[in-house]
Amino acid sequence: MKAILTHPGSAHKDDFLACCLLIARHGLPVWRRDPESADLDDPGILVIDVGGEHAPDRGNFDHHQFPAEHVPICSLSLILQHLGLYEDARTFCEWLEPAEWFDSRGPFATADWLGIERSVVNRLNSPVDITLLRRFAQKRELEPGDPIWEVMRMVGEDLFMYLRTLRERLDYVSVHASVLEVAGEGSSVKILYMPRTDPMPDDPSSGLGRYIEQIGEKIDGLIYPDRRGAGFGLSRHEDSDRLDFTRIAEEADVHFAHARGFVAKTSATDLARLTELVARALV
Repeated sequence: MKAILTHPGSAHKDDFLACCLLIARHGLPVWRRDPESADLDDPGILVIDVGGEHAPDRGNFDHHQFPAEHVPICSLSLILQHLGLYEDARTFCEWLEPAEWFDSRGPFATADWLGIERSVVNRLNSPVDITLLRRFAQKRELEPGDPIWEVMRMVGEDLFMYLRTLRERLDYVSVHASVLEVAGEGSSVKILYMPRTDPMPDDPSSGLGRYIEQIGEKIDGLIYPDRRGAGFGLSRHEDSDRLDFTRIAEEADVHFAHARGFVAKTSATDLARLTELVARALV
């Protein structure tokens, strides 16, 4: 591999992030200029968001030649597909599909698709977006050691790590977690229970929400190991109004219950006791 080549002029989120991933994977310099025929013919030069061709075997990843009725797609989509990460990215990165729409359909069509006022789109910009894209656009070449190149490497590395570790975490949760039905006075709720394991993940509750999305069940609460102690955390899922953990604040083995009732911490470890506390929190 020799280099990453993308178009000069204005930079957009899709070509910026596509280059981030390729920098993180290959550690290549970035050239910002129009490609020549020799560039398109050289598989060692990865041509991104320009060139009029999608030919991964030749290292070319443009989407502008696709017909107007093509599903929304961008150069980042093509790179994610090439890296075998697209399906996971569409599942776990809620920002990806709007980015595809924005790049291929424009801000107004994207706002209409999202069901929001068109003026809202501009309100979602931040100085982080503006500065990084502007500084990237000002460069003709970026090499290792350049501050923008190094930030792009970090962005790519973090995205790779997020997708890899979340997939691993979901596989882990699917093996160990279980759905419990907890009954109270005249009603019941479904709880996702994550037991304490050895070794323990750094964040025992991470991935639980994503796992619930995958299994498609209506879950009102979570029981999971407390990463700050030997007990467990009890919490609402998606702020369910079926649970109010202030109702168990006075229990001897509950050492914290948030005043808004959405989470509590207990020293209890026995599952029967944990489900009893959830039952007492039922509204």
